[in-house]
Amino acid sequence: MRRYLPFALVVLLAACGCVNAADDDGDGDSRVNGSIHVPNGAQRGAVATVNGSIHIGDAATVSDAHTVNGAITLGARSKAESIHTVNGSVTLDSGCHVKDDIKSVNGALQLRDDVQVSGSIENVNGAIELTAAHVGGELETVNGDINLSGTSHVDGGILVKRPNGSLNFETHVPRIVIGPGATVGGNLRFERPVRLYVSDHATIGPVSGATPIRFSGNAPPLDL
Repeated sequence: MRRYLPFALVVLLAACGCVNAADDDGDGDSRVNGSIHVPNGAQRGAVATVNGSIHIGDAATVSDAHTVNGAITLGARSKAESIHTVNGSVTLDSGCHVKDDIKSVNGALQLRDDVQVSGSIENVNGAIELTAAHVGGELETVNGDINLSGTSHVDGGILVKRPNGSLNFETHVPRIVIGPGATVGGNLRFERPVRLYVSDHATIGPVSGATPIRFSGNAPPLDL
């Protein structure tokens, strides 16, 4: 996440811009206050809200899902072009597909079995959890923990960035766990201290900025 506040403003402007687009073509759904629900199996254009959550039902399709203050959830086998939120979590149920990126500033990101994300996943605060999911791009965070389990596969590596400017996250040391069966291609880069746990049965690329702690079994030991 290159810039924190500008990103929030970009999402806000995008959401406001979508209001007119939705009014013109009747295909999307956008508002300032209130949550949005896309029914199971429905097809929509862009869905956007400023203050409210977005829920996309099972086997539904949207072009983009954007909110500022609210969570975004995708039901099983649903599809989206991109997903952006500022303050809110993102949860993708099994079999979802996202063509582009998933971005949040303050929110946990959870991808369940057989989720496919062609782009990258980024946040500043909040855990990133993959359960047998595939990400074509990079996982990027500043202060979030990362947990890859099952047959999760990340093609573009992992980046944990140094806090930007006056933002001070040094009291929390991110916990990065690459579990048995998981694969991380590309580079694993750490610009700040982390605890990096890598299973004996995981596959990873080159590591810089941290020393991997190898573990056996299903999970590493708890941090002291």
